[in-house]
Amino acid sequence: MTVTVNMPVTVSLDDRIRLLSAVLAATHYPQEAQDRGRHLAHSHARNTQKFLLNQGMNEHPAVKSLEDMLNRKVPLEALFTMMLLMPWPDLEVDSLPPFVPGNWPQQLHDFYLKSNIRGFWTENELPWQDAVTQSKLIFENVSFNEFLGQFTGDVSEKFVFMPNISYPAVEEMGLRYKDQLIAIVPPPQAWGDSPPWPYDDETQLISVYRGAVTQYARLLLHGYFRLNTEKLEEAKEKELPISDELKVVYPTWEDQFMMLYTKALVAMYLEDHVDPLEAKAYMLIERKANSIALLPGTISVLRRYLRERGNRYESFMDFLPYFPTQLRVAKRIVSL
Repeated sequence: MTVTVNMPVTVSLDDRIRLLSAVLAATHYPQEAQDRGRHLAHSHARNTQKFLLNQGMNEHPAVKSLEDMLNRKVPLEALFTMMLLMPWPDLEVDSLPPFVPGNWPQQLHDFYLKSNIRGFWTENELPWQDAVTQSKLIFENVSFNEFLGQFTGDVSEKFVFMPNISYPAVEEMGLRYKDQLIAIVPPPQAWGDSPPWPYDDETQLISVYRGAVTQYARLLLHGYFRLNTEKLEEAKEKELPISDELKVVYPTWEDQFMMLYTKALVAMYLEDHVDPLEAKAYMLIERKANSIALLPGTISVLRRYLRERGNRYESFMDFLPYFPTQLRVAKRIVSL
């Protein structure tokens, strides 16, 4: 029997993650992120970019290889996960995935040495330590095991939160590495050209909790789906009642369900464990900014599952084939 223990969230940094973030700073990625949505990256991210560009490191082979992989649409999460498979600091590995150039570890190590990024980190240690301290304050008495385990079963993995004040500056990532579920989350973004907020700013808790819950829930659900492909295929026979606009952004059934599920779980966590007012504020933001009108209905359906779990449904996968129909009903009720 597996017993779920309410283990706390571990806050940590990893130099392999910081190294790839630095290489990313020297690519075209920061400008492309600005083109997608205007924002002001953390001052450390901008200083890192300036430090590297002043040395001409944008011409380094590691930067060119990373730009090529980005142009080939290799996901950032795959690249950052690959970093965790490389031993620090030499980064040498026996085998590499096909999307990575054969000399990628050597290029990264050469970038690390020639850029003197280690010296830059040492001189700029304070903002990283501030990010860690702020994050520890947020997650000091937080555990997601019991909350997320209600849906995808007992959680044996450890939850790790890595604050990221480099790049990507506005994009969260979720990585599965050994027995760890890792959420890499930038500081809460401010509007326009204002700098990001501190992680522990009382007015921005929604942002940090949203990032953590979204990534942990997504990673667990991916694994759960892989173990239950037959039930998943049965559920996919019924279309989810989302708008055509959202279908463009989330083209597959799994994408659509993952979006609804993670956003609903964020709202439920905020309501049950943080503050119902924070949950309402989050739902309002999602409705206005991302056109997620189905969020109240999704929450209603998921809470109904929790009430009937162990009676009508033995597991979340037993419930999943009924989810589309119940969501259609909830959608009609909410719209009345």
